Amino acid sequence: MKPIFILSLIAVYFCFLLLISYFTGKNDSNDTFFKANKRSPWYVVAFGMVGASLSGVTFISVPGWVQSSQFSYMQIVFGYLFGYLVIAYVLLPIYYHLKVTSIYEYLKIRFGNVSHKTGAFFFFVSRVLGASFRLFLVASVLQYFVFDAWNVPFEITVIISILLIWIYTFKGGIKTIVWTDTLQTIFMLFAVSATIYIILNKLDWTVSDIFASSEFKNYSRILFTDDFNDKKHFIKSFLGGMFITIGMTGLDQDMMQKNLTCKNTKEAQWNVISLGFVLIIVNFVFLVLGALLFIYADKFGIATPIVDGSTKTDLLFPEIALNGGLGMTISVFFILGLIAAAYSSADSALTALTTSFCVDFLDIEHKEESKQRSIRKKTHIFISMALVIVIVIFKYVLEDNVISSLLQVASYTYGPLLGMFTFGIFTKFKIKDSYVWIVAILSVIITYFINDYSVELFNGYVFGYELLIVNGLLTFIGLLLIKKLDKESV
Repeated sequence: MKPIFILSLIAVYFCFLLLISYFTGKNDSNDTFFKANKRSPWYVVAFGMVGASLSGVTFISVPGWVQSSQFSYMQIVFGYLFGYLVIAYVLLPIYYHLKVTSIYEYLKIRFGNVSHKTGAFFFFVSRVLGASFRLFLVASVLQYFVFDAWNVPFEITVIISILLIWIYTFKGGIKTIVWTDTLQTIFMLFAVSATIYIILNKLDWTVSDIFASSEFKNYSRILFTDDFNDKKHFIKSFLGGMFITIGMTGLDQDMMQKNLTCKNTKEAQWNVISLGFVLIIVNFVFLVLGALLFIYADKFGIATPIVDGSTKTDLLFPEIALNGGLGMTISVFFILGLIAAAYSSADSALTALTTSFCVDFLDIEHKEESKQRSIRKKTHIFISMALVIVIVIFKYVLEDNVISSLLQVASYTYGPLLGMFTFGIFTKFKIKDSYVWIVAILSVIITYFINDYSVELFNGYVFGYELLIVNGLLTFIGLLLIKKLDKESV
């Protein structure tokens, strides 16, 4: 597919997003931008969150992960479901009861200002890195298959990507995101289904032939229970998935901001629970696609792309979709699915980061009403620029598979949030608020060294995504150490 055709598809797609933005952004108020006026239908939010939860990372990186990890990712996905149950029945009732705009306001109510700022800071770092991971992946694909042909620098590719997101979110905010996510989820799921269908035709297989083939069995192992030291062990993956969901969804302003646009707690709970079940099916389909991609590549002699001397399995899906002889139709579906997957998470991240920075750091709700809208818009621009800088840095430092890198980073950045919220919800202790930031930073540092030296310290044990639990536990213990005595609490 020629680069100019790809750009034409992207332009048409963004026209649809701008149309949605036009209708949802007519009321350019902060209440609309931050809360969607509390009128979002839960089923629309739930469907849109499928795309936001998956993102461009799942769309490209999960299929690319199959070669090295087979279907072990499903162990993590099973844990996701239990994490969503915790979110629905523990966290959501608290958020709705307190009527918060930013979920980190809970920490202010429970502990004090420093805890509030600390929680918001770790979210800010987490989401900037997470959104940057996702956009880096998509920008890399566009660079490799489009802009390199025109000698356009990677930095320009990134700036254009962020600018497009800013254009359709700067007025409607979360209200626009709720509806654009729905459109983006449709495109993403349709692209994956169409790719599987066309590859099966090329292989002359039926759906049942997939699961009966010896080639598929080489990639499809789900449960890993033989070596507890292995980071893919079921218990470690399951618990890691559960707590990653609690951290990256339940304690994340980006994901919770959409839930808080529902009319009441019950509808928000329906949204989260239905999402958990749907994601099991959808992620399995992505892994099946991954296996088919590697089978197809082996059969037709398609090499995995190499960038800067490194083999990039993340780029196998786009390589086959665009240059693998599947025809123009699948190329069109892939580009639309890729853009939808990327921007369904990146646009909401930009909105959530703007919300958190305005509410948690700038205290916008207590500013003069005449200045609130201006503050929000300036913050929106500032966050956009920050994302550009981080994505460009990733080009020079990121070496691992993107989804693996994303989950590893989450283990460090969401750990303090997990520990702080757990301590606040399940204990009645008051703490010395001014020391909370020290506890949070120390827990990250200690977690890093425990992970780095785990083989020597724990007889060959290698941490997987359960590292998040360790980080949260260290934060919890640290908060116990700075709890106020009874006399101090009076």
